[in-house]
Amino acid sequence: MQVIKRDGRLMEFKRERIVDAISKAMSHTIEGIDLDLANKIADSVEKQFENQTQVSVYEIQDAVEKKLMGSSRKEVAQSYITYRYNRDVARKSKTREMFLDIISAKANDITRENANMNADTPAGMMMKFASETTKPFVDDFLLSKDVREAVKLGYVHIHDKDYYPTKSLTCLQHPLDKILENGFKAGHGSSRPAKRIETASILGCISMETIQNEMHGGQAIPAFDYFLAPYVRKTFEEEIKKQGEVLNEDVTKLLTYEVKDYVKKDLKGIKGKERIIQVAINRTVDRVHQSMEAFIHNMNTIHSRGGNQVVFSSINYGTDTTAEGRCVIRELLQSTYEGVGNGETAIFPIQIWKKKRGINYLPEDRNYDLYEFSCKVAAKRFFPNYINLDATYNHNDKWDESDPRRWYYECATMGCRTRVFENRHGEKTSIGRGNLSFTTINLPKIAIESALKAQEKIGKKFELGIGSDVHMNDLYKKAVKRIFMHELEKYTTIAAQQLHERFLFQSTAIAKQFPLLMEGMWIDSDKLKPNDTVGEVLKHGTLSIGFIGLAECLIALVGKHHGEDEDAQKLGIEIINEMWDLTKEFSEKYNLNYSIIATPAEGLSGRFTKMDRKAYGVIPGVTDREYYTNSNHVPVWYKCTAEHKAKIEAPYHEMCRAGHIFYIELDGDATHNPDSIKAVVDLMDKYNMGYGSVNHTRARCLDCGFENADANLVSCPKCGSENIDTIQRITGYLVGTTSRWNKAKLAELRDRVTHNGLGE
Repeated sequence: MQVIKRDGRLMEFKRERIVDAISKAMSHTIEGIDLDLANKIADSVEKQFENQTQVSVYEIQDAVEKKLMGSSRKEVAQSYITYRYNRDVARKSKTREMFLDIISAKANDITRENANMNADTPAGMMMKFASETTKPFVDDFLLSKDVREAVKLGYVHIHDKDYYPTKSLTCLQHPLDKILENGFKAGHGSSRPAKRIETASILGCISMETIQNEMHGGQAIPAFDYFLAPYVRKTFEEEIKKQGEVLNEDVTKLLTYEVKDYVKKDLKGIKGKERIIQVAINRTVDRVHQSMEAFIHNMNTIHSRGGNQVVFSSINYGTDTTAEGRCVIRELLQSTYEGVGNGETAIFPIQIWKKKRGINYLPEDRNYDLYEFSCKVAAKRFFPNYINLDATYNHNDKWDESDPRRWYYECATMGCRTRVFENRHGEKTSIGRGNLSFTTINLPKIAIESALKAQEKIGKKFELGIGSDVHMNDLYKKAVKRIFMHELEKYTTIAAQQLHERFLFQSTAIAKQFPLLMEGMWIDSDKLKPNDTVGEVLKHGTLSIGFIGLAECLIALVGKHHGEDEDAQKLGIEIINEMWDLTKEFSEKYNLNYSIIATPAEGLSGRFTKMDRKAYGVIPGVTDREYYTNSNHVPVWYKCTAEHKAKIEAPYHEMCRAGHIFYIELDGDATHNPDSIKAVVDLMDKYNMGYGSVNHTRARCLDCGFENADANLVSCPKCGSENIDTIQRITGYLVGTTSRWNKAKLAELRDRVTHNGLGE
């Protein structure tokens, strides 16, 4: 006979548990414990259910109560009821405390799990209630035994686990051209195709906001300049027609005029047709600028997911060399530079400049002037970040400079770092695709346990952590590497298994559950009928296995991290390469797009550390801080040059095909030094890196929006307020106030050092 527990799990019936519960109840009565009676009642309860294969724990408890009431010890029944009630309260107390923290808007790891989410608003609180009650359901009913055990013990972490039951996907690179050309239906209304730049801008916002409600990750536009360029031309033609109406002239021939570049000019001295054209250009530029302002403003104010979070949005641009594409790029950058509201730095969209030789990287390239402008903007506003299309793994052999649709073959990324490009089921492209879900492996935990096992195997004890001389013992080095690689394979395999199980679960969803996403926005979804399951099109997405704490892992294994020791770097590369090789095997086994991601840990960075410190104590350089270092980064506290950091982290980018990021911390005011941004992009080019960004100082008055680069700003020179904070990059995106950061990420922020100089 099996007992159905409160959480739905099945366990073997054990009469001893009944005897134990009755005895505890008896211990609180005057007459004390009577084991004979307790055993007699337990036997009677067992006999009552002997013909059943399953019985619930509640049925057993009710039966015990009735038999106690019918016995000579009725007072025990009351004690048992009290005992049973107290046990239920104890089980619920943790949930109660958690809910009270949410209700009181208390800042802790639960309410500050995502710095982009305001968990203090009613909608945010409701979302946290749902999130925290959903996760146990997933553990109990949707995870297989091996996976559940690995998650419980802290070897792996399932990201967005609260969204697991919804069957939603992580992210999407929007084929915005489809919406702009065809319009779309959403909710109770529909939108017509765009005819001018203002409409195109608004539809871009609505597209991302609508699909954000159908997914649990971010939204990106992979070719923002290309997609909006046609509507710059339509706007120009509209302005030409307006001039014709005002002047009562036939301007038909001017509608085909080829604009070399949309640059505003003073009209003084310009006459005739040239004046009509320049007026149209000037007005078009103004309208494009206003549209870009509106786009940025909307992406920082439009809320999704129940109203508690702005859309986690990204846009990729920089390679459209047409006059219209250049106009979009220029006015987007100008709007970003000017800021929103009172001149504040916009948090969204995350902007990504697509750097490409022959297009925008060298002085002779058509868009080089815009690249220079982008560096000036990044030096003040953090954005754009930079994706290196010249990195060998970001190439597509079908890319052709003469192809007007070359954007289809350009790699694009999410601002946080998520990359989707390779596809075993179709074209190598980012368009109309995204990540399905991802799971992270706790490298430091595996390393600590492997080190302890290796020491036991060779019969020699070492102190783990920074400065340890473990690397001096050849027997240990061979043993620990063998053990670690075996355990790494075990848990990487479990992660792959879990991702496949989640994929199968997601595949049971039907198309109409994602009304806009599966209306042609996800690749091949236009072939689905409303009640068709989505599994056949989900195969174009990616399943990502992430990792955290490579630096701490290496310190646990060999006493040094990869930024300070060449042998540690070789081992680090070998570890991630092993994971990369395994994902290739998983891709063949499951016929899906498995890949490695350099995890952008936010809430996770502190969670794993806390668990491991409790289990293994404080290990210098490993568990002695409140966080683990994100993915393959050199530790934030390790002082080195920008070039050294690039040289160390670069090899991991090629292996982490699901996403990676390189960033450096600049010291002081970067506003007047755009060459520092160029230098970072040059490092990416030199070391074949895929994606990077720059952090620097930006102080902000939270009352009036005033900003400057004074790291020691205490009082706002504009309004006198002392409500000052700094804008910071948390994992790849910006956060307007650090008050929403969790303790682990705040600790990491305090430890960050700057990376100056290009030499070793």
